[in-house]
Amino acid sequence: MDFHHLILLLLFVSISVSEAKLSPNYYQKSCPDFERIVRETITDKQMSTPTTAAGTLRLFVHDCLVEGCDASVLVSSNSFNHAERDHDINLSLPGDAFEVVTRAKTALELSCPKTVSCADILAQATRDLISMVGGPFYTVKLGRKDGLVSKASRVEGNLPRISKSFDESIKIFESRGFTVQEFAALLGGHTIGFSHCKEFSDRIFNYGKTSGYDPALNPKFVAGLRQLCANSTRGGSMAAFNDVMTPGKFDNMYYQNLPRGLGLLAIDHALYASPRTRPFVEMFAKDQAAFFQAFSRAMEKFSVLGAKTGRNGEIRSRCDAFNSLRT
Repeated sequence: MDFHHLILLLLFVSISVSEAKLSPNYYQKSCPDFERIVRETITDKQMSTPTTAAGTLRLFVHDCLVEGCDASVLVSSNSFNHAERDHDINLSLPGDAFEVVTRAKTALELSCPKTVSCADILAQATRDLISMVGGPFYTVKLGRKDGLVSKASRVEGNLPRISKSFDESIKIFESRGFTVQEFAALLGGHTIGFSHCKEFSDRIFNYGKTSGYDPALNPKFVAGLRQLCANSTRGGSMAAFNDVMTPGKFDNMYYQNLPRGLGLLAIDHALYASPRTRPFVEMFAKDQAAFFQAFSRAMEKFSVLGAKTGRNGEIRSRCDAFNSLRT
């Protein structure tokens, strides 16, 4: 190989490496208003719809655990493709979360067309919303591309289900390189948001032959939940807050609730009951700063999970459709 070809090869390698690098300042020159536009969009949406923060965090988790953090969950199905957002586990994802990303994308396309990926918008919006409702401000690396694949057939097994055992849920995260402590910290996201009655009805109705509810639950809590879910036909649209004490605030109350029998979902109770995770529950319940630090580190790691860069993705013009389908 002559010197000229060697220089070209080294140049190509350096470009490929730089493309693969994510950076918090990725849009500093190409879209300097990126942070402001996302922040203003999420602020308006959260103030008008206070459940937006929790919904967006949930949407982000469901996105990253399938195909990586590439906005594949935002793609709509069409006659050629049954997209992942239409898998049954994703049908309850809140419209407010999709809407806040769409609003930010619309504003960014006017400010800097074809520059900012939907995947970066979702990652940034999630962090900003968590911070807005009292949670920690952590670093979001940017430069993700939007994924080129979104198939409902690829969802199953990648997201925790209420039918899965606690150890199976941990394994989903362990297989992606997360420790048990990081899993326990990420589950602290349940400190905001709500769950539909069908997700916990088996704990409050016909659970056993005596009381009929999970004995791990606080009896007064059960009474309130039964009243709430009485007309939901064991499902429906009725829902309860995951953290009954401070439902709209991102804090460590979720962990404080667990020993009191106020963990809504079976996985919440298991987090406290399991000897693998109980020490972390106790630590986070005592020390909110420790929880925030652990959550921040876990989210920084989680938010780049399977991120696409370079030619492995695209910058979608619309978050709900691949570019190639509109050309």
